[in-house]
Amino acid sequence: MHWATPEERRNLGQARRKQVGRQQHIEIHPKARKLPAAALLSRSMQGRVPALIKLKYEFMAQSPFRYFRGAAPVMAADLALLPSTGIISQLCGDAHVRNLGAYAAPDGRLVFDINDFDETIRGPFEWDLKRMAASITLSGRASGHKDSSARQAVETCIAHYSAQMRAFAEMPALEVARAQVHRLGQVAPIHEALLKAERATPQHTLDLLTEPSSAKPGGARRFKEAKPLLTRVTGAQAAAVLASLAPYRQMLEPERQHLLSFYRPVDVAFKVVGTGSVGLRDYCVYFEGNGPADPLFLQIKEEPASAYAPYLPDAQPAAHNGQRTAEGQRAMQTQSDPFLGWTHMGARQFLVRQLNDHKGSIELEDLAGGGLEAYAEVCGELLARGHARSGDPLVIAGYLGSSDGFAEALGKFGALYADQTESDWRDLVRSRKTASKPAPKPKTAKKA
Repeated sequence: MHWATPEERRNLGQARRKQVGRQQHIEIHPKARKLPAAALLSRSMQGRVPALIKLKYEFMAQSPFRYFRGAAPVMAADLALLPSTGIISQLCGDAHVRNLGAYAAPDGRLVFDINDFDETIRGPFEWDLKRMAASITLSGRASGHKDSSARQAVETCIAHYSAQMRAFAEMPALEVARAQVHRLGQVAPIHEALLKAERATPQHTLDLLTEPSSAKPGGARRFKEAKPLLTRVTGAQAAAVLASLAPYRQMLEPERQHLLSFYRPVDVAFKVVGTGSVGLRDYCVYFEGNGPADPLFLQIKEEPASAYAPYLPDAQPAAHNGQRTAEGQRAMQTQSDPFLGWTHMGARQFLVRQLNDHKGSIELEDLAGGGLEAYAEVCGELLARGHARSGDPLVIAGYLGSSDGFAEALGKFGALYADQTESDWRDLVRSRKTASKPAPKPKTAKKA
């Protein structure tokens, strides 16, 4: 096997510009869709809880950005129609402004990073950047920015991605693997997310999600129902959820197994989360360790195949989609949840992770004014770090070069795709209004 030199790898990236020029990334081809957006969404609903599919559509109909969050299958199909660099890294798969956030690292420090990997897969690095570009444009519009301001924020994001990738290309590989993005707390939207994360202690989650099971002081607690978003699970279904913890324990590292052994499960609930995941089976298990003041919440989240899998025939097929998600997360993050793992219930595959342990995310209102561009810088740097850890920074840097052409192209792409998303959203809203209209009454025949 040939060991490629750094110069050969950089040259490989430069050569890919002949395959797809940097200005070609402006393109979108919605008319080339093999299926309309509505059909792609309908297909992605297969296997979900039927009663919750309507709720997902209701969420998506609220705004273009909320639609975008639930429409990863549509964008995956659209990206597959475009010319590709073929430069592969681990993709977050759903790179948008709400899928970065703060959480507690294994050593207890609060970190800010990409934190949603349901769609993660190995694919062309630019797919993450294009989804982020559209996301920044849509969130900019939603937070009161003009299109020129949103486009500038996209260009800033991609310019910082490119600069960071060029820096990674000059660093020793081991330093890239442990690189940190600094000054995060100085960026206003991230500062707000870190403050939320600081408050989101296990005790806070206990108060938020549970209630005393009886009026007796000091008695056991159980999940607080708020249907359909949070519903207690009992009987055979709860037993199946708890039984899935056995294979999960087996895949944990021995020190994590030891720590988990101090906790006993107390209650189980079904929880509706996010937008894209609505309708999938998502369970929460409430554990107690050293008494009621020592709660632990684990989320057992169903993971179907990545929305990108049908369009990446060369990608390694996932034997277990919970494992795919966990390993993709570890590949891109420098610090991951110590309880991250996977399990199964029958043929369904699940990711396991802590629920709400010092987690905090940004809100769209945090991106008003200068918040959008400042946040976009960080998005670019964190995506660069994730791609450099899981791909080849020399090849990517070779492709990007030293000019601003790629950033400018994605600024234009972000606006065009945001326009297309708004068009798809309007189609969804219209179709829902039509479906909700009562059928016209049959005309009665006139008397002769």
